[in-house]
Amino acid sequence: MQDLSPRQKALREITSRLGRENVLVHPADRLVYECDGYTLVKCMPQAVVFPRNTRDVQQVVRICRQYGVPLVARGAGTGLAGGATPIDEAIVVSLARMNRILAIDLVNRRIQVEAGVINLELSQRLAGTGYQFAPDPSSQVACTLGGNIATNAGGPHTLKYGVTVNHVLGLECVTGEGEVLVVEPRWDPGDLDWIGVLTGSEGTLAIVTSAWLKLIPAYQEFITLRATFSRIEDACLAVSRIIGAGITPAAMELMDQGILQAVEEAFHFGFPTDVEAVLIVELDGVGPAIAAQAERVAAFCRECGAGEVLSASDAAERARLWQCRKSAVGAVGRLSPAYFIQDGVVPRTKLPEVATRVKEIARRWNVRVVNVAHAGDGNIHPIFLYDPKNPDEVKRTVSASHEILAACIHLGGSITAEHGVGLEKRDFMEQLYPPEVLQAMRALKSVFDPDAILSPGKVIPRDGQEKSAIVEGEKNA
Repeated sequence: MQDLSPRQKALREITSRLGRENVLVHPADRLVYECDGYTLVKCMPQAVVFPRNTRDVQQVVRICRQYGVPLVARGAGTGLAGGATPIDEAIVVSLARMNRILAIDLVNRRIQVEAGVINLELSQRLAGTGYQFAPDPSSQVACTLGGNIATNAGGPHTLKYGVTVNHVLGLECVTGEGEVLVVEPRWDPGDLDWIGVLTGSEGTLAIVTSAWLKLIPAYQEFITLRATFSRIEDACLAVSRIIGAGITPAAMELMDQGILQAVEEAFHFGFPTDVEAVLIVELDGVGPAIAAQAERVAAFCRECGAGEVLSASDAAERARLWQCRKSAVGAVGRLSPAYFIQDGVVPRTKLPEVATRVKEIARRWNVRVVNVAHAGDGNIHPIFLYDPKNPDEVKRTVSASHEILAACIHLGGSITAEHGVGLEKRDFMEQLYPPEVLQAMRALKSVFDPDAILSPGKVIPRDGQEKSAIVEGEKNA
């Protein structure tokens, strides 16, 4: 009898512990998990396993550590930086079946959820309670809370209320040693900030299995404005003017002409397609206060060149407006055989400059780019349209994308605001941080994951080893 490889032995033990119904090994089943929303790099996983609880996750991690088998945690696969791409023939640990809401504690304004709970489900369960969970990524209908925590996700309404880390009170996770780490939902100024360390670590330190999340009061009054601009730079300037005046809207979103055309074809909402940009500004709070703010916001937009400023007439029109914004990326599928979304951030005052640079870079590399942005945060999302069957076009697209990231760094920003670093941006960490900081990150990882089995090759550049697999991975795209 042929000896089994370490991977085969690990998989046999995992199957014995979790049951065959919770393990996928057939190539056709595994194919779905070869990448996340960043499709330029694809790698077939060794297997896909579905733990049902923290104990299952712990057993999987311990078995993989015993046999030296890498693994990568996955939520809904909506990540956009290759964080869930199973390089190094990793086993995918899907948290999708750990999808229970464990406790709702309105008195203490918190909710306990498993990692696989869909973000939108919280809004649905909390409807009518007077409370809400604020982070609302554009992939809210599909993304999981565990994934949100892994990437420290944002969303349109985090301008006012903060990103995911600002709403996490406690965590339960499994480290790379296979130990269960519980960070209790309490506040103690003497505690180390474990939540700050783990949130945004993209599964490289531990696999989050459940979390206590903070609930905040849900406002019932909104004013949602739509302003049109003939130049995208003017829309960006309006953002800085509004924030500089001391007004903090609940959300401030930008869509350019290409996105508007796609959205209009998909939803027929009545968006103008002859303008270069639309700015959506939402204010929430008490009626008289936000009415006064809305007047000032409209005035700033007009001063910056807005041709038209309209207000949603009722709740249905507001909901329709947000449906179009949150479905904008999906609508881009009408424009191109494939696309990928970049994620950079700059100081708000640099938004007009980075908007100009994006246009110049796209023109120079002869690639098509459309834009959405969480403009109030300075968070840009250029969307690159390309044909995956055209290798030259793919390479030009990647080159243009990299140049935009470099521009964000040059302008005093960063390479990600909410999508994470993952595989796609790993090598840019060397431009962003000095060697001693990267070494400190490696040292921290070694504490949580001494054998480096959790999401190997992600986030932190491999010390002295090969560069990113982005271009090489194009061969598999």
